[in-house]
Amino acid sequence: MRYLKKNQIKNFQQYIWSFYKKAGRKFIWRYIDDPYKIVVSEIMLQQTQTCRVIEKYKNFIAVFADFKSLASASLLDVLRLWQGLGYNRRGKYLHCIAQKVVNEFDGQLPNCPQILEALPGIGPATASSICAFAFNSPTVFIETNIRAVFIHHFFQYQEKVHDKEIFPLIKLTLDTTNPREWYYALMDYGVMLKKRLPNPNKKSKHYTKQSKFEGSNRQIRGMILKILIKHNSITKSSLFDFINHEKGRVESVFGQLIDEDFIVEKNGKIFFKNLLQNS
Repeated sequence: MRYLKKNQIKNFQQYIWSFYKKAGRKFIWRYIDDPYKIVVSEIMLQQTQTCRVIEKYKNFIAVFADFKSLASASLLDVLRLWQGLGYNRRGKYLHCIAQKVVNEFDGQLPNCPQILEALPGIGPATASSICAFAFNSPTVFIETNIRAVFIHHFFQYQEKVHDKEIFPLIKLTLDTTNPREWYYALMDYGVMLKKRLPNPNKKSKHYTKQSKFEGSNRQIRGMILKILIKHNSITKSSLFDFINHEKGRVESVFGQLIDEDFIVEKNGKIFFKNLLQNS
């Protein structure tokens, strides 16, 4: 593990805090500590730029104000509001999370990353970030902007940097007096770095370019769900008529959506599965 002296840690923290005080970004979810609203923001922000999330977040919270209201909604209503964010699976996960929090934790989100990891769509990084932002817990996690900061400052002359090398440095330099804002500061500095410099994350062992959306199975998934959101229910043949892709691929994606409990086929009709009624 790379060794850092106390003065190196102190100087790094002062540098990041100084940047944040001058150029920190302001988002509505940064001024709340409601665990529900933090969960919504963290799920929405997965693989999605903040500028696309802002209005969707406001609208979502206005309709579903807490875990209970979201849990009692239909999947169709949830995905109607989710339209435009992409990765509809995240909307479904959020719906399932709300149901589990209500049914298994009496509506109170646990302040424990290990418990949160067991919830749908929440991995180790998201579990720890939720605890940091909702409860100001000194958890340790890495995401794309944080990764950029540490590669830029501590691995400038190294290629193929593994997250295992970065993780101990995140822990060493964590400002445990205010982890919530410390992570906001790190992420904002990382965003700035990627705008001004060649992306430091290209030096990461985990760096990959996102595959093209056009013509992908992800696009077909989105088409199927968008049609169902518009029509509520539809015959399979009519559904396939709307989608101008090779039938075998559409069949495959359609089967995946059924396997994932997104949709059901009954009496010749396709419609969203109401997870609450069928759980």
